Amino acid sequence: MKPNFREEKATQLAALLLKLRGGRMSYLKLMKLMYLVDRAALLRWGRPVTFDNIVSMNNGLVLSQTLDLITGGSRLGVDELWRRFISEPQGYEVALENEPEFDELSKAEVSLVEEIFGKFGRMSRWELVDLTHTFPEWTDPKGSSIPVDYKEVLEAGEKSEREIFEILSDLEEVALLEHLLTT
Repeated sequence: MKPNFREEKATQLAALLLKLRGGRMSYLKLMKLMYLVDRAALLRWGRPVTFDNIVSMNNGLVLSQTLDLITGGSRLGVDELWRRFISEPQGYEVALENEPEFDELSKAEVSLVEEIFGKFGRMSRWELVDLTHTFPEWTDPKGSSIPVDYKEVLEAGEKSEREIFEILSDLEEVALLEHLLTT
C-alpha cells in the first residue's frame, strides 16, 4: 500500500518547471525533470513530491499517472485541474497556460525543484533519457513498461536496509491513514 497520487502537487511541480524553462518544453524533458525531482525528494526526505507510480519505459523512467495527464487529456476524462495550467501536447511540447499558486509545494520542495532545474535544465530531452538509463532502478522494458517500486529507488540511492524499512513503513502509515480518512 502506498500513498495516493498528488495531482495538485504534480500539476504545480510541472508548472514550476515550465515557468523556470520559459513556459514551454518537450513533455519528454518535463517528465524526466519531474522524475528527477521525485527521486531526489524520496532519497533526501523519504517521500516523493507526487507519490506517482514509477515505470521503466524505453525512454527511461516515467511517472505514469503524470504521463497520463500529459498525453491522455480529455480522452481519459482527466480532472480539469491539470488542463487549467498545462496545455495539451502540440508537437510533443507542452506549455504553461496559467501560473498556479504554488501553495501545495513546500519551500523545501520549491528549492529542490530549482536545484534540479539548475543542475539538469540545460540538458536536452535525449541527454536526460540517457541519464535515466544509467540509474540502477531502470530496466529496459523492450517496448513495454515495468513497474518500479520505491524500494528499488531507495536501494539504488544506497540507503541502508534499516533506512529503507523505516521509509517504507512511514509511507505505508500515510497510505493507511489516507485509506481510513476516505472510507
